[in-house]
Amino acid sequence: MSKTKEKFMLEAIKLANDGMNSGKGGPFGAIVVQDGKIIGRGNNRVTTSNDPTAHAEVVAIRDACKNINSFQLENCEIYTSCEPCPMCLGAIYWARPKAVYYAADKIDAANAGFDDAFIYQEIATPINNRKIPMNQLLQKNAQIVFKKWTKKVDKIEY
Repeated sequence: MSKTKEKFMLEAIKLANDGMNSGKGGPFGAIVVQDGKIIGRGNNRVTTSNDPTAHAEVVAIRDACKNINSFQLENCEIYTSCEPCPMCLGAIYWARPKAVYYAADKIDAANAGFDDAFIYQEIATPINNRKIPMNQLLQKNAQIVFKKWTKKVDKIEY
């Protein structure tokens, strides 16, 4: 591993430690790097913000996007103190960075009480068999909006 990548990973781990020690949330930290410069930082803030989506990666992505005034991070790298959970993985794919580097893995997280195996299993479970009931309503009404989107000439695609 290059010294630069190691330096960035240590910063993500430091954010995890600092956020945990300050009582902001769980032991997770992440940064977004563009052209060798940190443009976004985040640590877990789930409990202090009362926001279940305030994971370190999501917080860092939001910060970076705000700082560069873009909804995509195509030329960026994300360094995160732990392998991303399913939600963060989805956010990362939508942000489109060029690479992700992580330190601890999902087994390390599970051993510390953060087990996402259940969510991975639910994703693969047929929708009618999931633990939280998923009920479809008014599909045709929603399809009208999608049809309008496909014809919209001034849309910003992403």
